[in-house]
Formats: sequence, C-alpha cells, structure tokens
Amino acid sequence: NDDITAGIEFQRKNRKKPPLKAAGANYSAPVCLVGDFLSKRTSEKFCSVTPSYPIGTTFVPPDEYLPDFVCDALRYALPQFAEKISCFGSPDAVMTGPETRSSSPVRIVRDETLSSVSVKGLYPCGEGAGYAGGIVTAAMDGLKCAMAVVGRNSRST
Repeated sequence: NDDITAGIEFQRKNRKKPPLKAAGANYSAPVCLVGDFLSKRTSEKFCSVTPSYPIGTTFVPPDEYLPDFVCDALRYALPQFAEKISCFGSPDAVMTGPETRSSSPVRIVRDETLSSVSVKGLYPCGEGAGYAGGIVTAAMDGLKCAMAVVGRNSRST
C-alpha cells in the first residue's frame, strides 16, 4: 500500500520471530542446508560447504522466523533457479538467515538530480535512504550521488 510505514508494518506482522533470537541471540547467524530446507528437516551438520561468518552459526529452519508464504515461495523457486545455476540447488548449499534490518523499509524521495525533494542540498543515498539493498548497490548509489553533487557544483561555478 502507499502508507509510508507499510514496510515496517509488514516486518512486524509477517516475521514469526527475529532471526537472531531464533539462532540464540548471541549474534550467530541462523543457517540451514538447502536439501534439509526443501525436505522440511532441521539441519544437523555441514557437508562440503561451511560458512565463514566469524561469530558462528546455528542450525535453524527458516520456517521458525519467516512467514509461511516466504518459505513456500522459496521451496517452489529454489529447484527452478537451480536449473539455471546448479549450485543453488545443491542439497549441501548453505542458506543463511536474512539481514532483516539492513535495508530501509522507507525511502527518502529524491528528484531527477538525485537531490531530496524536501531538503535543498541533501542527497539521500544508499541503504538507509532506501536506494540500495546491499554493499555493492549502496556503493554504486553513493557514486551516482557523488557524481550528481560534482556535476551540480561544476555547473554553479
């Protein structure tokens, strides 16, 4: 819907429990193996792929922290995606829980010059402003905004 807080409300209503709590609240990442997820089993040990997350991982099925419709969609899509990129369907591939708070659920509106429509001279960019979903896209958006600022300043001198 068009409500500015719809993304936040979606997170509140649809998340069964926060992934960190599901993993034990010690900042370990919730993980499961693709084969176990597709078979609705809890993973017990890693196979050929082991995570490199330094704090650690805990086996937690996504069904414990994601809404059913998300798990159902993943179970439907993973085998199809694996037909295009086979490693994604490997039974011992590791699924790591989501970074559910990394991307902003709201967006600061900007105009065609990438400047804020409500605050003159402000260039909202990256994840916090709602224009990226990860480190690479945030870097690219930051670069676009920096180039817009340089372009604006070169035209005004």
